[in-house]
Amino acid sequence: MGMAASQARFLGLTARKTNVEYEGQQINQQRTTLSNQSANYYNQLLGMEVPVPPSVEDYTKTVYSFTDGALENVVTSLIAQGEGKYLVSYTRSYTDDTAVVSAASSIITRSGEEGNYKYSVGAKELRALGQEPSEEQIKNDEYLSSLTEAQLEKLIAEEKAYKEKLDEKYNGGTASGDTAWQVYYKHDTTAGTYTPVFYKTSDLTKDTTIYSEKTGASQSFIQAYSTGSEVVTDEIKGTEAKLEQDTSGRYINITLYDEEGNATTYALTTQTTTDQDAYNDAMNQYEYDKTSYDKAIEDINNKIEIIQIEDKN
Repeated sequence: MGMAASQARFLGLTARKTNVEYEGQQINQQRTTLSNQSANYYNQLLGMEVPVPPSVEDYTKTVYSFTDGALENVVTSLIAQGEGKYLVSYTRSYTDDTAVVSAASSIITRSGEEGNYKYSVGAKELRALGQEPSEEQIKNDEYLSSLTEAQLEKLIAEEKAYKEKLDEKYNGGTASGDTAWQVYYKHDTTAGTYTPVFYKTSDLTKDTTIYSEKTGASQSFIQAYSTGSEVVTDEIKGTEAKLEQDTSGRYINITLYDEEGNATTYALTTQTTTDQDAYNDAMNQYEYDKTSYDKAIEDINNKIEIIQIEDKN
């Protein structure tokens, strides 16, 4: 009996030891897992890129310009070719005082029979732009009737030039029958002058333009065009030029060559410009990235804190 009791006691102690060892192994495994998780989170923190706010300087550039008579030229590209020579691109701006521009839309009145409609603005009848007016049209128009034969010929030539500009600007440069134009001359009683007002014939005749059966007036306003001033910008690309610099490296003179190789030198002026819209977009992106970064940092720190609490327990 003594031997059996001793053996039972030994087996009990052995089982208890095995239990303790197992629990210890479990605790060690849990701590190892927590340690690995914690290390992973710290590595995530180390691998995160801190957002950097944009610099205004990155969106600021120096713009060079020069004046050629009435033309204002702005340099857009400089490609060095060696020996002080460059391939230069620049925009050239000027004011066209005989440009065609959009004008206030108006109600048009239609009269006559289908196939032979006439259109008018108030009491002013429209006629085909650039075409010789009929005797009746001249007689019924106070402006046309005031012109001499030579003045009328000059007017028709001007109208043809206006039609080319209208077609180029508002009809894609085409001159088909669909791009016919109508015109009347508006009297400025204060200045005593007459200004042409143009309408697309297609705008007057299309199915979506509805006219009152009683009054003949259009049920909607129809787009008009007239003459006026407009800034025109052309781009000159890749022309050869020579540039001079001052001691600071800033360009001060540009020399351009004509087709015969004759050189003309112009003084360059500088202006610093900032692309404010692009900078604002970059700042908005930074604010978004910063918020996302702060949120990610907070989430990781919270997870690490939970791991530390679990490790203590």
